[in-house]
Amino acid sequence: GSNYGQGSSREHAALVPMYLGIKAIITKSFARIHIANLINAGILPFTFKNEADYDKISEGDELSLENIREKIQNGGKVTIKNLTKNEEYELCYSFSQRQTDMLLAGGLLNYTRGE
Repeated sequence: GSNYGQGSSREHAALVPMYLGIKAIITKSFARIHIANLINAGILPFTFKNEADYDKISEGDELSLENIREKIQNGGKVTIKNLTKNEEYELCYSFSQRQTDMLLAGGLLNYTRGE
């Protein structure tokens, strides 16, 4: 929903989704510090351009982020496809070059190691 990650200023809140294999989190809005923790864990934080799109997704819908590496590397428009409902929703993001490099490396540890 809104203000995802509030009260989760510790990095542990981003480690749980990482260990669950989550690659991206898409919500209406994020708590500021939590975005940095997600990026450090290599998880893509996106928000919906149109907040109403959040409510169009149902539990069990199959979603796809196609060519996501290329899109964030080049600063391109990102959309998520709802394969179940045959719909697309535009997403927003704003990563610095360093954050982009960290995400492409798979997180801060890989980035620091130069992987």
